[in-house]
Amino acid sequence: MALDVQDFEFIRNFLLKRSAIVLDDEKRYLVETRLQPLAQSEGLANVRELVTKMQKTPVNGLHQKVVEAMTTHETTFFRDINPFNALRKSVLPELITARSSTQSLRIWCMACSTGQEPFSVAMLIREYFPQLQNWKISILATDLSMQVLKRAREGVFSQHEMNRGLPSTLMLKYFQRNGMNWQVNEDIRRMIVFQQLNLIEPWPLMPLSDVVFLRNVLIYFDVTTKKSILANVRRIMRPDGTLFLGGSENALAVDDSFKRLEIEQSSVYRLR
Repeated sequence: MALDVQDFEFIRNFLLKRSAIVLDDEKRYLVETRLQPLAQSEGLANVRELVTKMQKTPVNGLHQKVVEAMTTHETTFFRDINPFNALRKSVLPELITARSSTQSLRIWCMACSTGQEPFSVAMLIREYFPQLQNWKISILATDLSMQVLKRAREGVFSQHEMNRGLPSTLMLKYFQRNGMNWQVNEDIRRMIVFQQLNLIEPWPLMPLSDVVFLRNVLIYFDVTTKKSILANVRRIMRPDGTLFLGGSENALAVDDSFKRLEIEQSSVYRLR
């Protein structure tokens, strides 16, 4: 049964309120495609019955499942390699000099999905910066979805996922076989703390970050939400910290507190 206008409006307004995801009118098919499997797993015939159940019950686990089903979790290892080249060749060397007295670095990967981005950062540090072995390296990885965070903590990936962006040399060095899949070595997993966080809700107090990854996230939000998120980023970044956004995202169009630099064919942002 096709999703009618009223049911689509309910889902669209619900997602906007809970996650700030903006769905235009052409995305009705996307709602049907992503929520039909959830409806069936809940013993319901179609998305219309799913909407009816949501309307009749208080906010609970079902509502969270809907948010997670509608959230995009596309990610790969070393996605869009240029930001990682910038991190390796410029950003981290500068920070190592600047933090030599404290010997500590804090990196935050927001909207980390199943963990390929923070694992890529951790492998990069281990592979290219042996001088950081005794430093206090903190990598925080957050996401809205508890489901993908569970997968990220396990660090288990299929061969298909391994083939997407991960050099074979790093695969053999930092992963081990786990049945038909591969699992990140424990020493790499221990470098990362995975934590649930909704970017549109109040952020917890935490130490300032030296590097922030917020890539391919802002494109899903309206301007007001983008402004709010970037204002929060400003508050949790060190004055000389570095922000990485997605290739199609631009902080300057939203928040003029940032300045853009081109490093290794990648745009990075720093506070003015």
